[in-house]
Amino acid sequence: MANTYDDQNIFAKILRGEIPNNTVFENEHALAFRDLYPQAPDHVLVIPKGPYVCQDHFANAASDAEIVGFTRALGEVCKILGLADDAGNGYRCISNAGEDGVQEVLHLHVHILAGRPLGRMLQKA
Repeated sequence: MANTYDDQNIFAKILRGEIPNNTVFENEHALAFRDLYPQAPDHVLVIPKGPYVCQDHFANAASDAEIVGFTRALGEVCKILGLADDAGNGYRCISNAGEDGVQEVLHLHVHILAGRPLGRMLQKA
């Protein structure tokens, strides 16, 4: 999978303020907002503000400050949702990459899902 970033993807447009969102948290390096089509009672997307396609692209190309800021944003969202430090009944973080990973938007995003039992992650093919 090529790490070619398309600056016309929906998350880039959200970051530029062209499309509104329901912001949960924001810092210098990340934006977190509620998913329009939630798959659980709590479903928040966390995206880096830089042009990164997927997790490995981000891990290999982002600055240390971006990596720390993005990771801290994940923790802050968990706090806001009441999930951090053994609160609640747990949560799941998902980041899809490429066609086989069923990535729909080619901008790194992590789904934080909680609020109900989520079942097994994968079933045997």
